[in-house]
Amino acid sequence: MKAVVIRKPGSVSVVKMDSPRPASGEVLIRIQYVGFCGSDLSTFLGKNPMVQYPRVPGHEISGIIEEKGIGVPEELHAGDLVTVIPYTSCGQCVSCRRGRYNACRHNQTLGVQRDGAMQEYITVPWQKVLKAPGLNELELVMVEPLTVGFHAIDRGGVEKSDVVMVLGCGMIGAGAIAGALQCGAKVIAVDVDDHKLDLAGKLGAHHAINSVKENLHETLAELTGGEGPDVVIEAAGNPVTYRAAVDEVAFTGRVVCIGYTGSEVSFATRLFVQKEIDIRGSRNATPDDFRRVIEYLEQGDFPLENMITRIVKPDEAANALREWTEEPGSVMNILVDFKP
Repeated sequence: MKAVVIRKPGSVSVVKMDSPRPASGEVLIRIQYVGFCGSDLSTFLGKNPMVQYPRVPGHEISGIIEEKGIGVPEELHAGDLVTVIPYTSCGQCVSCRRGRYNACRHNQTLGVQRDGAMQEYITVPWQKVLKAPGLNELELVMVEPLTVGFHAIDRGGVEKSDVVMVLGCGMIGAGAIAGALQCGAKVIAVDVDDHKLDLAGKLGAHHAINSVKENLHETLAELTGGEGPDVVIEAAGNPVTYRAAVDEVAFTGRVVCIGYTGSEVSFATRLFVQKEIDIRGSRNATPDDFRRVIEYLEQGDFPLENMITRIVKPDEAANALREWTEEPGSVMNILVDFKP
């Protein structure tokens, strides 16, 4: 079978590999589409500290069940269109004992700590497979990246009365915008790219702020009566946005951090105390987040075509990654098409 491999930073090859067979309790999935995400770009650039090379990337998945191993439940059938929860959990670490399996200390995400789905076939435990009969193969590949933003909204305890600011409107930020809107909250989208802000508007964001062209503090004061947003979702992974989250959040507000920065961030820590803010991390997503995203996509309100920047075949994956590095602001989502 054909697979895309990041051999080392800056080097991507398409190679031939043996097709896997499902063991007991596993299903064999024939891949339809796999999305490139920010962690894959970081792997390509040599900036992902959790990756060892060579690595098959990819954990945003749509596929078709090709074969079942022994012990797979009857409700999963060959021919079912599915997506995959790409994380593992040990069941024994402190996170797992608390029921927060998404933050397992020993998690191995497809395409990061272990080889991913950017190949024609993969095998996964049946418990990680999700059917969604109301969604097509392009919608299914969007599920995992949206769940990360939905999980951040859950971590922030967002309610209908809240004003939520999302810093960074890529795919993860898009999930946070959609998740906040599903809660009935008022959403303010912030980015430095007008195209991404336009997409935030298509998702339903009430206000969009280009923080290069507008004074963020003054605009937020106008929109919130001088109080600031109740919840801030940091989805950009930039020291500037991390500081802005703390600076701009309302007194007794909540800051939820998803993005990784490439360097340490210094804060005016007095604001932690004066505002009595809650600062929370958000990692991966739970099965409940996946179910909520599937229900959201089934409503038919997601602007799918606007969110897909490019669809390429495996042989074009290397060029797609190189072009993403040259124009990062122009890319929302790149999909690799493995269909025959």
